[in-house]
Amino acid sequence: MALPLLNRKRLLHGLAVGLLAAFAAVALWRLGWLESLELRTYDWRARILAQASPNRDRIQLIMVDQNSLDWASNELGLGWPWPREMYAAVADFCRRAGVRALAFDVLFTEPSKYGVSDDQRFGRAIETQGATVLPLFLGRSTGQERAWPPDAPDPDVRITGMDSWLHSRREQELTFPRAAFPPPPIRSRARLLANVASQPDADGVYRRLPLFALFDGRTVPSLALGLRIAGTDGLKLSLQNDALHLDGAAIRLDASGQALINFRRPGNYTVHSAAQIIRSELLLREGKPPDIDPASLSGSYVLFGFVAPGLFDLRPSPVSGVSSGTAIHAAALDNLLTGDFIAPAPEWLALLLLLALPVAAALTVFLVPMGHAAAAVIGLILPPIVATASYAQGWQVPLAGPTLGAAAAVLASLAVLHATEGRQRRFIRSAFGRYLSPAVIDMLIRHPERMCLGGEQRTLSIFFSDIENFTAISEGLSPEALTEFLNDYLSAMTNIILDEGGTLDKYEGDAIIAFWNAPLDQPDHAIRCIRAALRCQKRLAAMQPEFARRVGRTVRTRIGLNTGAAVVGNLGSDARFDYSMIGDAVNIASRLEGANKVFGTYTIVSDETLAASGQAFPARPLARVVVVGRSSPLLIHEPMTPEDFAAHAEALQMFERGRALYCRGDLDEALRCFESFEETDPPAAAYAAQCRLLLSGQGVPDGWCGDWRLTRK
Repeated sequence: MALPLLNRKRLLHGLAVGLLAAFAAVALWRLGWLESLELRTYDWRARILAQASPNRDRIQLIMVDQNSLDWASNELGLGWPWPREMYAAVADFCRRAGVRALAFDVLFTEPSKYGVSDDQRFGRAIETQGATVLPLFLGRSTGQERAWPPDAPDPDVRITGMDSWLHSRREQELTFPRAAFPPPPIRSRARLLANVASQPDADGVYRRLPLFALFDGRTVPSLALGLRIAGTDGLKLSLQNDALHLDGAAIRLDASGQALINFRRPGNYTVHSAAQIIRSELLLREGKPPDIDPASLSGSYVLFGFVAPGLFDLRPSPVSGVSSGTAIHAAALDNLLTGDFIAPAPEWLALLLLLALPVAAALTVFLVPMGHAAAAVIGLILPPIVATASYAQGWQVPLAGPTLGAAAAVLASLAVLHATEGRQRRFIRSAFGRYLSPAVIDMLIRHPERMCLGGEQRTLSIFFSDIENFTAISEGLSPEALTEFLNDYLSAMTNIILDEGGTLDKYEGDAIIAFWNAPLDQPDHAIRCIRAALRCQKRLAAMQPEFARRVGRTVRTRIGLNTGAAVVGNLGSDARFDYSMIGDAVNIASRLEGANKVFGTYTIVSDETLAASGQAFPARPLARVVVVGRSSPLLIHEPMTPEDFAAHAEALQMFERGRALYCRGDLDEALRCFESFEETDPPAAAYAAQCRLLLSGQGVPDGWCGDWRLTRK
C-alpha cells in the first residue's frame, strides 16, 4: 500500500533537494572546511562510547606527580631534575616485581648533571631489568644524531611487506633525518629504543600515533609498540592492505601511516606514585616491608612518566582536556594488546555516507506521513546514529559532513513544503529563541520590521556579571565538572534575567551580558535591571552550599549596572547576525562590574540607573569614580534590598559620615571613622586603605574632591 504522501512530485523534490545538499557536503568535505568540526564530533563519540579497558590488570603506570616531587625534596633533599639513581630504583623495583616490560616515557637526551656514574648506575639497572624500553626523539629539524649510534641496540623490528606498502609519500612522511638519543651509558643497556615523537591534529588534540617510523634505514617502533615487542617473544609483524597485522589482529592505518587510538575511559589503569615505588625499593633494600608489594606489578606492562603540572607532559586527548603523554602511550599499548584501534573509513565509504544520508533525510521529510517536525527529527538523527553505531563497531566514519548535509536537506525540504506557511515566524523563533524571552519573541512575530540590520539608538539598562576568582575555580575542576558547574550557574542567572523581561546579549565564558528596553519598550527597564541583579545575588546565595561543595570554595559573582544610550539591533552580516548592543553606556557597565574589586562589593549601580528607577531600591552611595577610558567622574552606588538596608542602617550612616570627611579632605578623621568598622564592611576597609595610602604620601593633592581614579578594567 502506497504511503499517502508518496507521489512522484514529492519523490523528485526529495531527490533533488537531497542531492543538492549532499553535493554541497561533499564539496565542503573535499575542501577540508569541515575538518575542525569533524574532529570535535569524533571527540564527542570517543567520550560517549569510551569503554572500560580489558587490559586494566595488564597495564600499570608509575607517574612522577606533585607528591613525588614534594617527597623527594622534603625527604631526600633532591630538587628537579632528579638524579638517575631515582629511575634506577624504579627499574630495580620492576625487576623484583617481574614485570613483563618497562618503558620510560622520559627523554634522557643529556648526560646526568650528577656525573657519568649516575648514568652508569641507571644503565646497569635497566640492563639487569632486562626488558626496558627507552625513548628517543625523531625529528626533522631537532636532534643531534643523523645516524644510528653503533653502541645503541638495533631496533631489530622486522615488518613483512614494508617495502611494498611504502610509497614515496608515505616513506617521506615516516622518514626522519635527525634523532635525539639517550647518552651512551644508558642507551647501550636498553632492550629497545622507541620513538616518542608524535604530532597532534590541527586542533592540538592527540588522537593518533605513528606505530613505527624510519631512521637511518631502520624501522623504529613507537613507545607502545616497543613495549609490546619487549614483552612478547617472537612477535611477528606484517603490513598488508593498509593494515599492520600482529597476533592475528589487523590494525588499519590512515593515509599517513598512523593508527587512530581507541581511548578508554579515564582512570582505567592502576597508577602508582613514583614516590611510593622508589620508597618501596629503598625499604626493600633495607629489609623492611615496602609500601607497595612488588607482586602487585607482576606480569604487567609498566610505563613510567610525568603528570606533575610543572613537568610539561600534559596533552589534550579526545576523552580528557588534560591528559599525560604517558596515558596516551598506555592507550595505544592497550589497543595493541587487544587489537581494537579505531579503523578510519575508506574514502569510498565516506563518500557514500556523504551522498546517501542527506538524500535519506530529504526523502524522510517529503515522504514520511508523521508530521514535518517528526520527519525532520528522524532525518537529522540518521547521521549521528550511523556514525555512533559505526564507532561502536570500531570504525571512524564522517559525522560532521553527513550531519550538515542532512541538516541542509531537512531545512531545504521544510522550506519547499512550507514556502507559504509562516516562514517568517519560524525564522524569528529560530534566530531569537536562544536569547530572548517568550514575550519579546511574540512581539517580534507581530512586528517583524524590527529585525532591520541597521539598528536604532535607545536608552538601555545594561547588566554585566562575572564570577569572582573564576580562574582559580576552573583550575581546580575537571573539564566535565567545570562545564556542569557553569551550566547550572548560567541557567539559574539567565532564568532570572529572562523572567524580568531582559534580553540576553551573550555569554563570555562565565560572564553574562544582558539589557532591558529593547526590542520591547519597557518604561520600568531600570527597575527590572536592578531587581534582576538583586534576585541573582539572592539565588546565588541559596545555591551557595551546593556550589561550595562542588568547587571547594565560595562562589560569588560581581555585577555592574548602567543606564544610557546605546545602539541596539541585529548587528552582523546579511548571512549571520546577533541581536546585540554597542556604545559607551555598555562599556561603563563593564567597568562598574570590575569596580566591585576595588570596593569589596558584589553589585554596583550607576547613578543614572538608580535615578531612572525612581530610587525604587535603597542604595549606599559608594564613590565618585573615573573609570578606564573616561575623564569625567561617575557617582556609583551599592543597591540593597530593603531588609539588608535596614539591617545595616548604623554602618551605612557611619560610612556616609566617613565618606563626607574623605571628600572634604579630612583624611585623619575619615580614617578614624572607617577604622571603627572596616573589619565588617569591605567598602569601609577600601576607604581606610586609601586614606592610609594618601596619608603616607603627600596627603590631599590640590583640587581634591574625593574622586577615585580606577586603573583596572
